Amino acid sequence: METRRFRTAAAHYILGRSPYPPAFIAELAAACRLSRSDRLLDLGTGPGLLALAFAPYVGSVVAVDPEPEMLRLAEEAVRASGAAVELRQGRAETLGPDWGRFRAVTMGRSFHWMDRAETLRRLEAVVEPEGMLLLFNDKVADLPENAALQAWSAVVERYSADDRVRMERKSPEWQDHEVVLRDSPFSDVERRVHLHRADTTVELLVHRALSMSATSESRLGPRAEAMATELRATLAPFAAAGPLVEWIEWTALIARRPRVPTNC
Repeated sequence: METRRFRTAAAHYILGRSPYPPAFIAELAAACRLSRSDRLLDLGTGPGLLALAFAPYVGSVVAVDPEPEMLRLAEEAVRASGAAVELRQGRAETLGPDWGRFRAVTMGRSFHWMDRAETLRRLEAVVEPEGMLLLFNDKVADLPENAALQAWSAVVERYSADDRVRMERKSPEWQDHEVVLRDSPFSDVERRVHLHRADTTVELLVHRALSMSATSESRLGPRAEAMATELRATLAPFAAAGPLVEWIEWTALIARRPRVPTNC
């Protein structure tokens, strides 16, 4: 996994990324029957947004990320919240039984950075028998009300088009997460979708672009400022017409071990 491109993305991540909708987190916590007696593992935690979102529903959270700058920001957020979140620098491919057992494992837009088969093999040893994995993703909803976000996406797509990691994920050989999960011990997969409306601004959307690995300042270099200038010019007409509104389609894959039929 390439980690240092997230060094410059970290500060932009907190400002620009869409927060996980509280109603969706509550729905998933209820569906997974999480309780204050449970431990949760958040892999690729970044600045801790998903770990902190789930912290009220479990007894404790272990949040892991390889990027020191992300963990520094996560530490500040955890300290401010007072949540029971333990931060660790590391990779999913190094987890083992010494980490303890977990009722749930969350990953927010991070699974594609991992050796997915190896990660799932290691998770088999640390996830409780009735436990589950929750993989999150989000995208700009295909709605007329999202014209500003669609214009933003078009600019970001152009600047990220030559990114090696992005090209790999767009290739015909790349398997979707759901396909990988169904060929793993966690093959019972359920998909949940949540449509969320929020207000945003031009500057927050510039931060969002710079928070993404393919369009981070670390990867783009001088082109990052050109992208930011182009985004401001592209979004200005939409902002002049009134507040910017975004509709984000959130997806969560809940993956469990298959239930073993019992003989009556």
